[in-house]
Amino acid sequence: MAHPSFSRIGFIMAAAGSAVGLGNVWKFPYITGQYGGGAFVLVYLLTIFLIGFSVLVAEMYIGSRGKSDTVTSFEHLDPTPRKPWKYAGLMAFNGLLVMTFYSVVIGWIFHYIFLTLTQPLPTDIPTAQANFTHLTTLEPFSQLFWHAIATLIVVVVLYRGVKAGIERMNMIMMPSLIAIFVGLLLYSMQFGEAFVRALEFMFYPDFSKLSSEAIVKAIGHAFFTLSIGMGAIMTYSAALPHKNNITHAAFWVAFLDTAIALIAGVLVFAFLFHFDQEPAVGPGLVFASMPVIFSQLGYIGTLLALLFFLALSFAGLTSAVSLTEPSVEYLINRFGFSRLKAVAWSGLTYFGVGVLVLLSLVEGTDAWLKIGERSLFGFFEHITDAILLPFSGLLTALFIGYILPKNALREHLEKEMGTKLYGVWRFSIRYIVPVALLFMLLNLTGIIVV
Repeated sequence: MAHPSFSRIGFIMAAAGSAVGLGNVWKFPYITGQYGGGAFVLVYLLTIFLIGFSVLVAEMYIGSRGKSDTVTSFEHLDPTPRKPWKYAGLMAFNGLLVMTFYSVVIGWIFHYIFLTLTQPLPTDIPTAQANFTHLTTLEPFSQLFWHAIATLIVVVVLYRGVKAGIERMNMIMMPSLIAIFVGLLLYSMQFGEAFVRALEFMFYPDFSKLSSEAIVKAIGHAFFTLSIGMGAIMTYSAALPHKNNITHAAFWVAFLDTAIALIAGVLVFAFLFHFDQEPAVGPGLVFASMPVIFSQLGYIGTLLALLFFLALSFAGLTSAVSLTEPSVEYLINRFGFSRLKAVAWSGLTYFGVGVLVLLSLVEGTDAWLKIGERSLFGFFEHITDAILLPFSGLLTALFIGYILPKNALREHLEKEMGTKLYGVWRFSIRYIVPVALLFMLLNLTGIIVV
């Protein structure tokens, strides 16, 4: 990545902005509801600690030492003669694949912000579900408009570069997002019994509801929500200030990401339980259930709904920028593109495919835009979340654990971590991470079924 570099706090905000995305607020609550609550959350937290943090440090190390795009960073550090590990850096394009459906969801959020400002909130679940279904299946032009707005914002921020674009956006949006969610959490505490029930649902594990599918989903979601395996953290780390402590940075990124996910889960379930709604309502939770809940609080509910969707849009946009930046840097460094050309190419690519993705949900075109039994939307979400991101994480772990010279790695990271923590991290990256991710990938392919 070209200079200028991030400031220290700017990097943490940008990396946290990359990690804290729609996965924390849109996805985490509904999959937690679907997979039984506390047991799923426990697996998720263990995954973050034992796998996510380890790979996060590994990606930051590669980026900070390689000082370039993901492919070039792997190439610079690869000690083997033919540099085959540079191909692991093609994870830079995982982010573009995620953006094909991620930008569509950001568009839905913009649509709901507009509706909150211009129309009364729906007062019952059937109406809210019908509104959401109508948007996704019968309003392609509305979706296209908001998808284009989301793309335009991402493109403008990326074109402005590291300091004036990415860092400035995250320094504004991330504190705002945190403030909004902490405020909503404090508001939800007044629900008393419902708030306590939300805490129990989130943190009291019922292992009878824990399946191999839930374990795989928790591991995959940890990768998705931490932006691991997309090249985002690695690319941002190439712009780290010199002598920055990447272990501390990784800790704060993982902490902020996990804290926001848990806060979002608790407050969403507190609202749901207070108004006697079911937690396992699926992907439409924040678009169907939450507006109805807010409507029952009168004028304050409209304000809370607006704040909720604004926070959701901030989470989406900060991650969207980080998902696109790796391909931008790759095109600049490997093909000599100007920043404008690289940003335009990346944005137009995911925007164009995203049009097909949103049409894969629309009546009349959905039958033509499927892969197997899945819509393009469902296919891209599945292949990135469950396959490409963990596979890229596996390659990163193998490269750090078995290919890089051990002495150089120890010299840099042991000073930051201390001997004991470094030993735990080293064991995790060499054994726990590869075994867990290999199990996950074999389970998904049906080779191992538990």
